[in-house]
Amino acid sequence: MTLKKYHILYVLIFFFASLHGMKTYAQQTLVDVSIDIPDMMIGEQTMLHLNITSDKDKQLIIPLPADMLMKGVEVLYITPPDTADIKNNRITISYDLLITSFDSSLYLLPPFYAIDGRDTLYSDRVALKVSSPDVDLEHPEEFKDIRDIWRPPFVLADYYALIYGVLFALFLICVIGYFVQRMRNRPERSAEVKEAPKLPPHEQAMKELKDIRERKLWQQGRNKEYYTEITDTLRRYMSLRYGTSVMEKTSSEILEMLRNEEPGNREVYDLLKQILRLSDFVKFAKLHPLPDENELSMFNANLFVDKTKRVEIPVAPPMEAGKENEKTDKSTTN
Repeated sequence: MTLKKYHILYVLIFFFASLHGMKTYAQQTLVDVSIDIPDMMIGEQTMLHLNITSDKDKQLIIPLPADMLMKGVEVLYITPPDTADIKNNRITISYDLLITSFDSSLYLLPPFYAIDGRDTLYSDRVALKVSSPDVDLEHPEEFKDIRDIWRPPFVLADYYALIYGVLFALFLICVIGYFVQRMRNRPERSAEVKEAPKLPPHEQAMKELKDIRERKLWQQGRNKEYYTEITDTLRRYMSLRYGTSVMEKTSSEILEMLRNEEPGNREVYDLLKQILRLSDFVKFAKLHPLPDENELSMFNANLFVDKTKRVEIPVAPPMEAGKENEKTDKSTTN
């Protein structure tokens, strides 16, 4: 009976030990590595794929090479770690290493490893064969020329910009040619273009004063603009009428000039004096004239132009004068 008890105890111990071993094996960290191109030429590149599978809660240390995987094999680039969640509380951490070699040889790459607490787990070793181009050692003086540049296949879409640019340029040339031809076909105008006859100074002044009245400036509170335009019109008129520019003269200088040009004509002097004096008060003293004063200034401006205008006596053309002489001779003969 005692022997049976011992047998049962051994069986239980063996059973629990087996369960513990299975659990430990199931949760072990795995390190796997693979290579894309195991056989390449000097200077070519290939990718190494490193995958570490472990529990989520484990703290792993994964040493990676900096620039040299081993003598003759260089590491060009290492991607950041990519972590993927798998079943049973497990994760996979992946790295991609871009490697190259410039020495022809058969390399047995060193294993990658991960430190899991007190355990260090290694991957399998992979082989890399690096071959050099064939060289004709019997004829070393014969070298092959550099190959021509490889040209990509023709794709019409690559030339859309050029085609549209050429079409637009042709369209622009046609438009320019059309307008040039049209300008050439236009009837030539006479070299002597008659200018529109200018109005006499007094008619031009009357026209400008009428325009100022119709704009109703002082009715809108624009007194300064109203008197400025009236006086400027009179200054232009006097400059043409008397042949002396008065645009830059003061009011006193203009009145003195008028006294000399119109001696004894007190009426026109008083008309102009009223306008210039009130205009100076408005422009410099900011006076606001009464409506009657504004109307009086416009009336006096028109009257001044009318009183001082130059009356031209029409001269008969030579042809008409000749005809009048013929008529006189005929009447005398009869």
